[in-house]
Amino acid sequence: MPETITTVNPATGAPLAEYKAMTTAEIDHALTAATEAQTAWAALSLDQRTNRILAVAQVLRERQGELADLAVAEMGKPRTEALAEIEKCAWVCDHVYRTSAEHLAHDRVDAAGSESWTAYLPLGVVLAIMPWNFPFWQVFRFAAPALAAGNGALLKHSPNVTGCALAAQEVFEEAGLPAGLFTTLLVAEPDVPEVVGNLIADDRVAAVTLTGSNRAGAHVAAAAGKAVKKSVLELGGSDPFVVLDDADLDTVVPKAVASRFLNAGQSCLAAKRFLVHHSIATEFARRFADAVAGLRVGDPAADDTQIGPLARADLAQALHGQVERSVAAGATALTGGGPLGDRGDAWYAPTVLAGVTTDMPVMTEETFGPVAAVVAFDDDEDAARLANLTPYGLGASVWSRDKDRALRVGSRIQSGALFVNAVVASDPRLAFGGVKQSGYGRELGAAGAREFTNIRTVVVG
Repeated sequence: MPETITTVNPATGAPLAEYKAMTTAEIDHALTAATEAQTAWAALSLDQRTNRILAVAQVLRERQGELADLAVAEMGKPRTEALAEIEKCAWVCDHVYRTSAEHLAHDRVDAAGSESWTAYLPLGVVLAIMPWNFPFWQVFRFAAPALAAGNGALLKHSPNVTGCALAAQEVFEEAGLPAGLFTTLLVAEPDVPEVVGNLIADDRVAAVTLTGSNRAGAHVAAAAGKAVKKSVLELGGSDPFVVLDDADLDTVVPKAVASRFLNAGQSCLAAKRFLVHHSIATEFARRFADAVAGLRVGDPAADDTQIGPLARADLAQALHGQVERSVAAGATALTGGGPLGDRGDAWYAPTVLAGVTTDMPVMTEETFGPVAAVVAFDDDEDAARLANLTPYGLGASVWSRDKDRALRVGSRIQSGALFVNAVVASDPRLAFGGVKQSGYGRELGAAGAREFTNIRTVVVG
């Protein structure tokens, strides 16, 4: 330490900016400042804190275009999607402002005639380790409720979106939150395991949250367990999109495209495995592939682009390896199936694979990019079995004209979220998180508002 961090435009391969990584002393100073700022912040009233969170929403909307352009440049997100991401960040701040008084209010309890209640108190400084795929939303969906509850935050973001990470800090400071309360740490990639481990072990860090890979999650969970500290993990996903035999394909096919190909398929909660009743599987796959073939691939800064590059060239290479191995095992690419090398190393064609079996990589592994796998099932029992044939359990969606039937099938699928006749999505009003290898703990909703609090019992005799 220190080294430099260079961000690169994945659409062109051109360098964007260079940042100097923090020294050990600078990281320690940031932690000290966060600890002091959090103590003062927690002493404010809830109304004072949530008024500042509301101001964050205003700043986000004022800087929406600028922030969106930064996400476009650093990770290739289509601009229309980037603008929507910033608005969603503002939405979560609005929601936290409106609901924190209810979610964090004392719960009065009648316990043997005594006066007693449950209080929700801040834990302290929370270390947040966030991914590049939604460089602003991942940050604000954690930070808005955590800060409203009285915590402070240190952000270790992905190096390839360092500009977004620093801009997020600027937004909080511009909205009037105390200096040091939310700080972005610039850590060079080789130093991340050591720095994160040291931070989690430090007594000034109260808890840690991570959205990312299972490998990173295992490292963080082990360090948090050793230090006996609260951790929240939102990890990978291989969500099933279950289409029953009575589903309306005119409705389902456009939703399938939206569910898989938003953000060029780089989403943990995107549908990845399309499980379709055998009687309509061929028709679904044909219509699905036709719709995917019509997606507009192009410059992510253009307003009409639907698919941009992947965030890094190595991600495109890894994705192609999964497709190649699946095709070699018997899958058929109905559309796409390979890199778009004439555009650059990070570009990959939107792809639909049919004839997929349960032992192929696109079924057994998480595919993080614009690739969809279509699998036929025999009956409702088989649909649930296939849906559960994964180590992941983030979200699931089931499609049918019969909502009760869809709920019966969905109730047998192991997931943190179930959507019937709707695309799985995060929503500030609803708790979000997974089971199995998709992690534990919850963000958003009432559960997320209380996740980083000391749920304290108080009894007065």
